[in-house]
Amino acid sequence: MKKLRKAVFPVAGLGTRFLPATKAVPKEMLTVVDRPVIQYVVDEAREAGIEHFIFVTGRNKGVIEDHFDIQFELNETLKDRGKTEQLDLLDGMQPAAGTTSFTRQQEPLGLGHAVWCARDLVGDEPFALLLPDMIMQAEPGCMAQMAELYRETGGNVIGVQECDPAEAHKYGIVGRGEEKGAGFRITGMVEKPPKGTAPSNLYINGRYILQPTIFDILETQERGAGNEIQLTDGMLKLEKEEPFWGFHFTGEVYDCGSPEGFVEANVAIAMRKKELKARVVETVERLR
Repeated sequence: MKKLRKAVFPVAGLGTRFLPATKAVPKEMLTVVDRPVIQYVVDEAREAGIEHFIFVTGRNKGVIEDHFDIQFELNETLKDRGKTEQLDLLDGMQPAAGTTSFTRQQEPLGLGHAVWCARDLVGDEPFALLLPDMIMQAEPGCMAQMAELYRETGGNVIGVQECDPAEAHKYGIVGRGEEKGAGFRITGMVEKPPKGTAPSNLYINGRYILQPTIFDILETQERGAGNEIQLTDGMLKLEKEEPFWGFHFTGEVYDCGSPEGFVEANVAIAMRKKELKARVVETVERLR
């Protein structure tokens, strides 16, 4: 079993649900309290032991690359002003030289296509896939817990969570089989099953550990829902050849791909900060 070293972040989306805010600013760079959404997701991957961070970008996403680069002028200004706390914060978030890679998804052909665009950078290794809209809060983080399960099981690992059974038809749902450590064997996957037919109420939550064999499948994958190349369709084929394991995540999840989830994330994370909690509670109560 090969070590999990690399992670892929598909960040080419247009963010149309946040227009006009995302006309010039990538949705992944919208800030939740004091840092952009993508920073939370990269921090989660780093905690899981990821060494190489691969971003699948699109047009007008150069600011993401700049964010993960050193800004010498800013650092010198902070040093001159004695802002050591801010300098230490930036240093702690800075990826080491040569550990970030960027590739383009020239056309918006779906998540499966975005993953396939990273094939040469991933190579013949397992890789983590983290959807950048999802901020997950737990100790240890979701991907760190999934990486531990991967070390126990090998194969492919998918993060799942419970949803209201009445809402299962809106998600990709997995079937639950035998228990294995902190996870379970996935007995099947169904994308948006008709009402009343879902094998469980466990939906795929945007965290994956996949084997590189998925790239061969995605290369010839036909377009599916939305006329896009769907990752789930590729995983359904891979499931016939390799085992899939599910990790039941029980922490907090904020879907920052929607305005309501983005606002919820800001409120929840601000309330975890001592210096902000009282003011946030006061403001929410006043505006109710």
